[in-house]
Amino acid sequence: MDELVLIGSVLGSTLRLTAPLLLVALAGLISERAGVIDLGLEGKMLAAAFAAAAAASASQSVLVGLAAAIGVAAAMALIHGFACISHRGDQVVSGVALNMVAAGLTVVLGIAWFKTGGQTPTLPAELRITALVPALAEPAAAAQAHGGLLGGLLGHAFFSHNLLVYAAFGAVLAVWFLLERTRLGLRLRAVGENPAMVDAAGVSVPMLRYTALMIGALLCGLAGAYLSMAQNANFSPNMTAGRGYIALAAMIFGRWKPIPTLLACLLFGLLDALAIQLQGVALPGIGEIPVQAIQALPYVLTVVLLAGFIGQAIAPKALGRPYVKER
Repeated sequence: MDELVLIGSVLGSTLRLTAPLLLVALAGLISERAGVIDLGLEGKMLAAAFAAAAAASASQSVLVGLAAAIGVAAAMALIHGFACISHRGDQVVSGVALNMVAAGLTVVLGIAWFKTGGQTPTLPAELRITALVPALAEPAAAAQAHGGLLGGLLGHAFFSHNLLVYAAFGAVLAVWFLLERTRLGLRLRAVGENPAMVDAAGVSVPMLRYTALMIGALLCGLAGAYLSMAQNANFSPNMTAGRGYIALAAMIFGRWKPIPTLLACLLFGLLDALAIQLQGVALPGIGEIPVQAIQALPYVLTVVLLAGFIGQAIAPKALGRPYVKER
């Protein structure tokens, strides 16, 4: 029974920790398949997390919090597009600038508005995005109520999550269908490979790239709201903790394809879940591993994957190249 509860807890934590990574990785995938490097994923998610918690606390509405998160992420995507698409600026510099602005501005606004060191007020249960089946949220209680295998393993692992977790995994199929089975997806892929051909066909290259950024902003907004309204009960400074960069590594490891990107995100989520479970646990023949070493595992894997696979992955041919219309 204890082993089943432990397995169910690790699997459940893996899915919950994978959800924000997956949403942001898919956002980056769509924008980069359209030829726009989006290093600002971290900043969009962080700003969206702050906006969600602040708006939900001020309005006492979950929907307003979600709308604020998406709106702020969309505004930042428009700034990125204005700099890089409309004015052909450096896409890497623009993305890094957005991350720096988000990291500083969220703290400044948090201190100015809430006087709590950059944090937002703690959201009550009715303003949080909670599990669809609360009875399955605790693995031990689920195991006792529904039987060891069903409750402790299957119930808690797969049916104890909130709506945004299921939306994140559903978004994988939606993005795959968009890119592979729709006219818009075909045009987005084409503009990332050969924008001149798309322009010659009479389709606006800037409009397609802005569209990709807006779809990505929707996903980043949901990821930010998940962090501050579901995974946590408030916003705290730098709460994204590099997840935007980890998502970029997962996207590159997944070779800019939705399903492999999902598998890469699951790997990172599993490492995070194991890091939580292994804290304070003495392993046979090794002893107790320092907490800092365990928490560093996802970041070490990010460096290893980028060092080992970034040269092998084939990016879209027009990625990072501003399009200049021929006259």
